[in-house]
Amino acid sequence: MKLALSRVHFPVTTLGPGRRLGIWVQGCSIRCPGCISSDTWATRTPDVDVAELLENIQPWLQECDGITISGGEPFEQPEAFKQLLRGIRQLSGVSILAYSGQSLEALENSDVVKQGLVDCLISDPFEVNMGQTKYLRGSDNQRMTCLTALGHEVFGFLDRYATDDDRRLDVMFDANGEVWLAGIPRRGDISRLQLILENQGTYLRTTEARS
Repeated sequence: MKLALSRVHFPVTTLGPGRRLGIWVQGCSIRCPGCISSDTWATRTPDVDVAELLENIQPWLQECDGITISGGEPFEQPEAFKQLLRGIRQLSGVSILAYSGQSLEALENSDVVKQGLVDCLISDPFEVNMGQTKYLRGSDNQRMTCLTALGHEVFGFLDRYATDDDRRLDVMFDANGEVWLAGIPRRGDISRLQLILENQGTYLRTTEARS
């Protein structure tokens, strides 16, 4: 089984508690205006074998406090997503948080949800014109749902308003020199960063979708 994969990074500290392994899938048909990850929208033929991916991330699974899976839209690759989650469950007992732009109601009957393959789900499309006051969410319409006992233990107390300390971004560097930011930026943060860098003679090209 193959998965269309965008990138993997460890550690990520801004998409859930602790030092987490971040997995971003490639491909999303929802394409919310204002999305900061429009580079993950384009559909690509699945090209990464799930078994190989599991083997590659196994060393990180021994170190991480949890796993966060985003994209892209993970639920648009249901079989590969399910196989990846089952493999992770066999290799590790850490918590799994998944993001989806689909509604909770649309996902309730999916195998991933019914079988408890993710511990916590943040669902519903990003709405750029809505408030942004909740922890781990880009807009206040998005819902955090704990699906397992581990989910309630790890995430139950995190269904709250965001604090100033939560407004952080991880900076990641790829081997080809590209720089990635992970986290939930406040409205206008990326534009402010662009302006600061341009004033210092550096041009920043972002993947934030214009609304």
